[in-house]
Amino acid sequence: MHDREKAIRVAREWVQKAENDLKTATHVLTLGEDAPTDTICFHCQQAVEKYLKALLIFRGIKFPRIHDIERLVRLLPVADRPHMSVEEQGALTDYATMTRYPGSYEPISLEEATLAVKLAWRVREQIRRLLPPEVLEPLTVKREKGSQ
Repeated sequence: MHDREKAIRVAREWVQKAENDLKTATHVLTLGEDAPTDTICFHCQQAVEKYLKALLIFRGIKFPRIHDIERLVRLLPVADRPHMSVEEQGALTDYATMTRYPGSYEPISLEEATLAVKLAWRVREQIRRLLPPEVLEPLTVKREKGSQ
């Protein structure tokens, strides 16, 4: 398989996973005061991380297996970097690690979770402008005969 074709296929897979995380965060936010804000923020971090990795893959830039948004952003050429403050990048990174497991951290307010969702959507839009249409096409899943 040609390198560009492979990059497009793999980047498309990352985009689809990012979309699923963002849909989850956005939907769970509709629960309002009953929403698990740590879960919303985790999925926002995952969406941003996966979109960054999709762009890195498409650009042919290798990256380590990390969840650190700041490090992933720094791997991109300056012109490709989504507009996020250092504080926003740090908060997203914290959502991947600190809030995912039990421990002592400040509860996340509904307002903070709402801002995380807005940030994830903003990054999504910025990165999607840099990816070709072939990467943004939905994945098609072939079903095995007899499966429902």
